[in-house]
Amino acid sequence: MTVIILTNCPAGLRGFLTRWLLEISPGVFLGSPSARVRDILWNEVRTYSGQGRALLAHTTDNEQGFTFRTHDHAWHPTDHEGLTLLHRPAPPAQRHTGGTPPPPNQTPEQGWSKAAKRRRFGR
Repeated sequence: MTVIILTNCPAGLRGFLTRWLLEISPGVFLGSPSARVRDILWNEVRTYSGQGRALLAHTTDNEQGFTFRTHDHAWHPTDHEGLTLLHRPAPPAQRHTGGTPPPPNQTPEQGWSKAAKRRRFGR
């Protein structure tokens, strides 16, 4: 099984991939080509993706049962004790707006209950 995900790539590349893979959603291609065809398709994607980015995931004989490759993507595959994981770079320093706990030097905003402060900020 092979999955190729394209983001912001030329329409011609999407049309090229539909010769061998099924486009199940815009920019998401799925199929079972041979390893040789898969490598040729990936080389074409890397060559003609322009300003876009791409991700290839395919089955293989390893612990996870699959592997993946990226092209012009901020997240990069890294090996961690035999498992391939995606390394996501740290975001640039910015003001906390919610969703994740704030940095340790930032205090909770006014209006938080004591229970919410303990749960969210660990104090």
